[in-house]
Amino acid sequence: MKKMHYLLILFVFCALQIANAQKSDYKVIKTITLEGDMGWDYLLADDATQRLYISHGNMVQVVDLKTEKLVGSIPGTLGVHGIAIAKEFNKGFITAGRLDSVIVFDLTTLQTTAKIKTDKNPDAVLYDAFSKRIFTFNGRGSSVTAIDAKSNEVVGTIPVSGKPEAAVSDGKGKIFVNIEDKSTIAKFDAKTLKVEAEWPLDPGKEPSGLAIDLKTNRLFSACGESKTIVVMDCTNGKVIASLPMGEGCDGLVYIKESQDILASCGEGVLTIAHQKSAKEYNVIQTLPSRKSARTITYSEAEKKVYMSSADVTMENNHRKVAPGSFQIIVVGK
Repeated sequence: MKKMHYLLILFVFCALQIANAQKSDYKVIKTITLEGDMGWDYLLADDATQRLYISHGNMVQVVDLKTEKLVGSIPGTLGVHGIAIAKEFNKGFITAGRLDSVIVFDLTTLQTTAKIKTDKNPDAVLYDAFSKRIFTFNGRGSSVTAIDAKSNEVVGTIPVSGKPEAAVSDGKGKIFVNIEDKSTIAKFDAKTLKVEAEWPLDPGKEPSGLAIDLKTNRLFSACGESKTIVVMDCTNGKVIASLPMGEGCDGLVYIKESQDILASCGEGVLTIAHQKSAKEYNVIQTLPSRKSARTITYSEAEKKVYMSSADVTMENNHRKVAPGSFQIIVVGK
């Protein structure tokens, strides 16, 4: 009887330890209000520069990650979408979709230094430290433009099967990108610029946000139409899991310290899933955020998540942002 009692206590203890390990207590810590009443897309928390770069209207606003105060802005980025940082060259790169160009700026002065022509409507942008190249993912061009980050020279264009969205690097020369209208992930070589594979995300539909766990070789794709986070093995394209998430997601991050996957959903929630192992995943929290908060970034140094948002209405089939309502939502533990 004593042995059974001991085993029961041990079982309860282990169960509590597992529950506590998976406990999620993310919360909205604060908001940062910024001027401007125009639309937005990506934002980037860059620990190397200790800054938060925010696409907003036709500019990029720059916030100090420590003080959370605006320290400058980069104008003239018509149709701005994404921002990438190449710290080793003291350069930043901004996709200007309406200019079919990427704008180069100096990280120290925030002054524009060059404008590089790309294919049509560059959207997401990625710096790959392995190849020392910037990659722009061109929506209407159905292509990827490769740029030498040091010289600013275009070194090639990669045709893809459809509209490319967010992309990630494995740090060893392979780039993975969501193809939104095909519901696939394409893989290409950062040096040869050749597409090596394209894998279906089924049951995921219309992928946008993408993250990678280099330890488990897992890709996490936020598929908006199907309202699912699809987990894929990046070595062979096998779908490992599909998790429910909120509606209207456009961005997703993976936090390697906690092994959590966070998807920002425009309906006004942050879906938080946990990677228990390379084969086991579950949703552990649905955090209310703010309607329209659908893009996201994470600062490893600050251990905080940042999402752009505003009060948005529709007038004559056009989105209108309420003056004074643009805010960055800050989430942490």
